[in-house]
Amino acid sequence: MLKPLISFDWAVKRLLRNKAHFGILEGFLSELLHQDIKIERILESEGNQENEADKFNRVVILAEDAQKRLIIIELQNNREIDYFQRMLFGVSKAVTEYINLGDEYLKIRKVYSVNIVYFDLGQGSDYIYHGLTHFTGMHTHEELMLSARQQQLFLRPSAGEIFPEYYVIRVNQFNDVAMDTLDEWIFYLKNGDIKEGSRAKGLAEVLEKLTTAKLNKEEKAVYLHHLDNLSNQKSVIFTAKDEGLMEGIAKGKAEGKAEGKAEGFFLVAKKMKQSGEPIEKIMAFTGLTAEEIENI
Repeated sequence: MLKPLISFDWAVKRLLRNKAHFGILEGFLSELLHQDIKIERILESEGNQENEADKFNRVVILAEDAQKRLIIIELQNNREIDYFQRMLFGVSKAVTEYINLGDEYLKIRKVYSVNIVYFDLGQGSDYIYHGLTHFTGMHTHEELMLSARQQQLFLRPSAGEIFPEYYVIRVNQFNDVAMDTLDEWIFYLKNGDIKEGSRAKGLAEVLEKLTTAKLNKEEKAVYLHHLDNLSNQKSVIFTAKDEGLMEGIAKGKAEGKAEGKAEGFFLVAKKMKQSGEPIEKIMAFTGLTAEEIENI
């Protein structure tokens, strides 16, 4: 049965780049960053482009807010063992793409990297993590602050605040209990639904604008194909687990043995290859290289 609300990942890819829908992104970002965010425009960036594999695995959008800050929003469905490095690469690209050669360094933008992942990323018990840069005295343990003039120019007190900030939302770790307005958003990200009485900014516009009933015939067909792809992905993962092919991964995690993890990923890749899955998808899920997969 088709849910009445459109999933957020597809909405970001197809709908939220439209200025008429900026209020939805503004609401989500305002709840996450704990400040009122006003989006001025969606930027065309190299990091904003999709290739054939990305159309299935991930969605990226690069926005500029009223303060000229850059905000990267990425949703990733498939496991990537080097995802943290990818976050770093995406921020680095955004920084360098929006400063011209010869410009003063003070024109470098503040960047927020918001990563919404639907797989186990790292180890930890929380479902939201915030990454910051801190410059701390090795002897005094005090934080390095900006000078009075620098504070005037950069509108922030500490040196670390100039640097990018990262957010990781591990959607699958959320227990569906909404304790605050940000949790109301995460409930929607995970379930494609909104609890009655939700008060989070932007969710009222989700209910108004992101409904499957408002899709035209062509959009609905594309959306259904997207959902079918996700179902196929889940089926592959379930089959791998059901046939015991994930045993090596589980053993490797439990015992901390790299060979156990590697064995499990090769078994999963073999099963996916036999099922006719594209090599890009196998690479994204297992973290193996194209050459390793070809040699299986």
